[in-house]
Amino acid sequence: MSKSITTPDRNMAMELVRVTEAAAISAARYMGTGDKEIGDQAAVDAMRAVLETVDIEGTVIIGEGEKDEAPMLYNGELVGNGNGPKMDIAVDPVEGTRLLANGTPNSIAVIAASASGSMWVPEDSLYMNKIVVEERAKNAIDINDTPTNNLKRIAKALDRKVNQLTVFVLDKPRHKQLISAIRKAGARITLHTDGDVMGALMAAIPGTGVDVLMGTGGTPEGVIAAAAVKALRGGMQGKRDPQIDYEIEELTKKGVDLTQVLYIDDLIKAEDAFFAATGITEGSFLKGIHFDQIKGVTTHSIVIRALSGSIRFIEGSHSLQRNLAFGEAGLKQAVKMASM
Repeated sequence: MSKSITTPDRNMAMELVRVTEAAAISAARYMGTGDKEIGDQAAVDAMRAVLETVDIEGTVIIGEGEKDEAPMLYNGELVGNGNGPKMDIAVDPVEGTRLLANGTPNSIAVIAASASGSMWVPEDSLYMNKIVVEERAKNAIDINDTPTNNLKRIAKALDRKVNQLTVFVLDKPRHKQLISAIRKAGARITLHTDGDVMGALMAAIPGTGVDVLMGTGGTPEGVIAAAAVKALRGGMQGKRDPQIDYEIEELTKKGVDLTQVLYIDDLIKAEDAFFAATGITEGSFLKGIHFDQIKGVTTHSIVIRALSGSIRFIEGSHSLQRNLAFGEAGLKQAVKMASM
């Protein structure tokens, strides 16, 4: 490991979950409004405010908003109170802004962290082809091989038949051939409009009902997912897969090798990584935010640390004032809640 990459001496994920809880609570107020940006803005504001209370000297490597033209925690922004270790930070205050706006399942608030200098920087790469599996199948994947051959090897590694595998795929026109190949191979498919961080997380954890993630999603989301997959000791490979003219032009201009395979240790170089996510809308894996006049607000989160391999599911009960205003007006309350 490079001398510039040092390991934090504590489980940062237990502190970072306060950040995702605040973001999720702030965003959930806008579930089903049909407005992608208002919920995202509330989550960004809450996430930024609570990050200021965390004992780290952090730099945002994977910011939020450029691809969706949403409000940002921008790349290069300094976060934390400056009193802790230097960390690379990756955030997605609302993964699945459309899911939140429509009130559909599986939108989450996500943050990942690793030692300073250890997180891969996507720069002009906006889209990445990915394949993710759990630990038992990590040596069975080859992103340069066909979906059929990958599924055969994954099934063997998991001691199953191909028709017993479930593959998470984003429901996008670019995946027409991939979906056809998976169906021809005999595997089952679960299609989702958004949310491949959630898909990668479910693929890397045994028993979730998802065995494999395949297909092209956001490159920033790929780096965030890599922190979780590394912490779970799963398998992940990626390749840049430009989808829009600007992206193709910039990568071509810089002579980027589009055939390069990015392995988990390329995406997260440090041996330790931290990941936290909190459900916003209801999901099969993480419950959404529940508001109750008596019980207050209930959150459901997952926190993971690579070094120890610890996985914790945390259900939080937050006592908030009934007249709480979310978004910018709720930042003081979000910080107060997160410090409890």
